[in-house]
Amino acid sequence: MEAFNLTPSDPSTFILNGIPGLEAAHIWISIPFSVFYIISLLGNCTVLFVVGKEKTLHKPMFLLLCMLALTDIGQSTCIAPKALSIFWFHSKVITMDGCLTQIFFIYMLGTTQSAVLMTMAFDRYVAICNPLRYATILTNARIAKLGLVGLIGAVLLVLPVTLLLRRLPFCANRIIPHTYCEHIAVVKISCGDTTVNRMYSLVILLVVIGSDLILISLSYGLIIRAVLRISSKTAHWKALNTCTAHICVMLMSGTPYLFTTLTHRFGQGIAAHVHILLANLYLLVPPMLNPIIYGVKTKELRDKVGKFTCRM
Repeated sequence: MEAFNLTPSDPSTFILNGIPGLEAAHIWISIPFSVFYIISLLGNCTVLFVVGKEKTLHKPMFLLLCMLALTDIGQSTCIAPKALSIFWFHSKVITMDGCLTQIFFIYMLGTTQSAVLMTMAFDRYVAICNPLRYATILTNARIAKLGLVGLIGAVLLVLPVTLLLRRLPFCANRIIPHTYCEHIAVVKISCGDTTVNRMYSLVILLVVIGSDLILISLSYGLIIRAVLRISSKTAHWKALNTCTAHICVMLMSGTPYLFTTLTHRFGQGIAAHVHILLANLYLLVPPMLNPIIYGVKTKELRDKVGKFTCRM
């Protein structure tokens, strides 16, 4: 096999070991992995296609939904092909540059997605709490600018992660017990001082994810307060229904990410294969479910998808 023809001390490569302890089940594990990835691609590409084709959907909310779909496609594509090549072909080798590139895009897209979700919460806040000014506050051009700012901010925040990793020395052990180059998993096999790497990544986690969660919570707190002031119960449900999809997506994206990241750092009592499975699932399951949730909960999108499906 390709992986075993390399010495572990090869300075230009790492070896991804898949899921330690579950090697015999790799073929079976590949089945849900490939299904999740295919459904994610089909669902998110459908959202992009329908929103792009249907001019009535060229609105801020759907533009944000397209941004979310792009980050979902990017994140799942960062890990699924390599994981499946390990499961199916035992292709475990990855170059140093390939590893750093994978880390950069995984975390850059995750940080961008967090900014998109925060903007979605703000979009719902304006739509419910200040509907008369919605069209002037949130224009397509302004949403595009916010998306660009989120992307540039993510690149600037995540780039030092890869630069700090490149300076680390790696000695005899170059085997990563993972299906992809997860940042902390790579840091752990270094034989140098990794204090700066660990601290910087933890600061990003707390500052970026923490600030986004605070702002999202604040937005939904104000939304709930505004909804409770509405006397009509029908209006209550209508207003809350517009937020349900966003809340579900944020819970699915944020909760597994925080749990996986923190347990990978501090959860010493949790089995390695549990860490790795969770780290894969949080990058595969939300991208698969996001377009389904929005398709079910957003009537305009659901109707347009149905219309295009009937034409085929």
